[in-house]
Amino acid sequence: MYNQPMGGNEMPRFGGPGTFMRLPTAQTAKGLDVGFIGIPMDIGTSWRSGTRFGPKQIRAESNMLRPYNMWTKAAPFEHLQCADLGDVAINTFDLKDSVRRITAYYDEVLQHDVIPMTLGGDHTLSLPVLRAIAKKHGPVALVHVDAHADINEHMFGEDIAHGTPFRRAHEEGLLQDDKVFQIGLRGTGYAADDFDEARRWGFTVVQAEETWHQSLTPLAQQIREKIGDTPCYITYDIDSLDPAYAPGTGTPEICGLTPPQAVELIRGLKGLNIVGTDLVEVSPPYDPSGNTALVAANLIYEMLCILPGVSGKS
Repeated sequence: MYNQPMGGNEMPRFGGPGTFMRLPTAQTAKGLDVGFIGIPMDIGTSWRSGTRFGPKQIRAESNMLRPYNMWTKAAPFEHLQCADLGDVAINTFDLKDSVRRITAYYDEVLQHDVIPMTLGGDHTLSLPVLRAIAKKHGPVALVHVDAHADINEHMFGEDIAHGTPFRRAHEEGLLQDDKVFQIGLRGTGYAADDFDEARRWGFTVVQAEETWHQSLTPLAQQIREKIGDTPCYITYDIDSLDPAYAPGTGTPEICGLTPPQAVELIRGLKGLNIVGTDLVEVSPPYDPSGNTALVAANLIYEMLCILPGVSGKS
């Protein structure tokens, strides 16, 4: 018997548990196919804070989600045992200790055959999660959707912050560099070749301007063909979307993706061997309407719908 989200006619949507989609909680990942995990942190941010409130707000806005995807016909809760594992107890006064705690937490979770789906939290968290993922699966392919490359050498002299995770992941051998895609990068930079260093490593960089006014389904097909059956991690920064749709984030950049493009891209990745996902940089204080977290909750649901074992049309 698979866990089911609590229905809106069973309990009003403004009531019930404060879990993702009002799913049951679980103390461990034993017996789960998917575990939703919050990492409420913003101590790695460099501009606007507030992402520590992201997981709670994403869960709250997920109350409107229903179990069936009406376009793709995916029914994830008929195929996967899902539960909310709660939050990682970070050290809100120490970023480096928090990074250690996150990896230790995911090491424990990944002793089980489970796909962790992370609710962030600032983008620093992708590094410690990838460290745990790589211990289990080896170097992984990466689909990184973001306004920023996050490959800084340092930030204020620090190796670890939300602008450095994918340089560190590259240096530590956590990624298969020729199977890394960075999508939606845009805005201003410090040098004309800011996005080119990752290209020299082997990353495929698709700047936002290359996606304007077009479907991302063909791009998704190219990604699937290149990655094949390699274990793949998806990291989705909400600032990849234009701030007209997702203003509640710490480092917004104009001229980003639209929600339909974001959903097209995710749906087009169905068939990949996805071993983990995260959705990061939702900062509720900068969007009192809750719309940013609502978009985030829907994108997480769309990622759930493309996990291995979930049926539905491509």
